[in-house]
Amino acid sequence: MEGMENRLVETPEAETSGPGFRGQSWDAKAYAATGRFVADLAGGVVELLAAQAGEAILDLGCGDGALTEKIAATGAVVIGVDASPGMVAAARARGLDVHEVNASTMSYGGEFDAVFSNAALHWMPNAEVVIAGVYRALKPGGRFVAEMGGQGNIAAIRTALQAVLAQFGIDAEAVAASLYPSPAHYRRLLEASGFSVRSIELIPRPTPLPAGMEGWLNTFRNGVLDLLGPEDRKRAVAETVALLERVLCDAEGNWTADYVRLRFAAVRA
Repeated sequence: MEGMENRLVETPEAETSGPGFRGQSWDAKAYAATGRFVADLAGGVVELLAAQAGEAILDLGCGDGALTEKIAATGAVVIGVDASPGMVAAARARGLDVHEVNASTMSYGGEFDAVFSNAALHWMPNAEVVIAGVYRALKPGGRFVAEMGGQGNIAAIRTALQAVLAQFGIDAEAVAASLYPSPAHYRRLLEASGFSVRSIELIPRPTPLPAGMEGWLNTFRNGVLDLLGPEDRKRAVAETVALLERVLCDAEGNWTADYVRLRFAAVRA
C-alpha cells in the first residue's frame, strides 16, 4: 500500500459552505474522554462493511483511529484520512497509517476495495464533491459503507442551542454547517455519482451521554461555542443545558441524546 502516497494535505475546516461557515473543531483528548461512545456504538456499520483480510480500505474521517484499528485487525490494509491535525496525531499514536486530508480534495483513483465512514459525513456539507471523490477512490465493484447523522438527528439539542445562541447574534445551524439528510436525499446524491444503493435506512438511536450534556456541547459543538468569549460561552452552555434538562435528562441525572443515524451501503458500478 506504499503506492498510496498521492494525497493532498489540508488544514482543518478547509471545506466551505457559505457565509458564516465554521464547522467543527476537535480536541482529541476531550473527544477521547467524552465521545468514545461514537466508536463503541458503531458495531452495526462495521458489521455491514464486513472487511476481509487483504482488502484495501479507506477510513474516511477516521478521527482518533479507534475504528480504523478494529478494521485493520481483520487483516485488511487500512488507510485513514481526517481533516483534524489533532485527530490524525492521535490515530498515528496507535501505529496507524493515517493522513491529514480534506475529504473534498481527495486525489485517490481506483485504489480501494471499500471506503468506510462512521460519524463523519455529516461534518462534510459539500456532499456531492465528497461522494464523487469516494467514487473515484474505489475500484469497479468497490463498496461505500457508512453511517452518519440523519434527518432529525439531535433535533432537541440543535433547537435549544439555536435559541440560546440567537441572543448572541449567532446562527448555530449555519455555523455548525452539519448535514443530516433523509434516506431519499442521500440516495439521490449517491445515485447521481453513479453508485448503486444496496441499502439505506434511518435508525433512531437514543444515546446515553456519560459525560452529560455540558460535556457533549463542549466537545461536539466546540466550533460554534468558540465564537463566544469565556463568560458568554459558560452562560450559553448553562442555558442550553437548562432548556434540555426536562426532555433529555432523567430523574437520576442521566442524559440521553436524541441521535438518529443514517446507515447505507452502496456499490460503484
